[in-house]
Amino acid sequence: MQLKTALLFATPCDDEEDNMATLCCHSDKGQMFLMTRYPDEDTVDITLDDEPSTLDGLKVSLSAKRLLIEVAPGDADVFKGDDHLEITLTSDGTDLAEVEETLQNILKGTGTYVSEL
Repeated sequence: MQLKTALLFATPCDDEEDNMATLCCHSDKGQMFLMTRYPDEDTVDITLDDEPSTLDGLKVSLSAKRLLIEVAPGDADVFKGDDHLEITLTSDGTDLAEVEETLQNILKGTGTYVSEL
């Protein structure tokens, strides 16, 4: 599955939301992607449009122009049958350092983060 977005919005640790880490975007076609995790949780929550899923074992790769989220084949329903979601960044406005910190917080102990920056 593929999305295009101008910006990724990242919050590594939201004090007002019990230190939840959040990464989200809206695609150029109006689709919403949201990935969150509380520090005391063992799983990651992903919402695509209005369909939430709880996962573990994710692999996420970040480069200057792409975010790639890979799930186990058994979890492909989260991305409408695909085992991955590729989000292409169409502008340079995203704070990649904040996105990287957020991804590290989200995936710590429950997934794999690969930096291609």
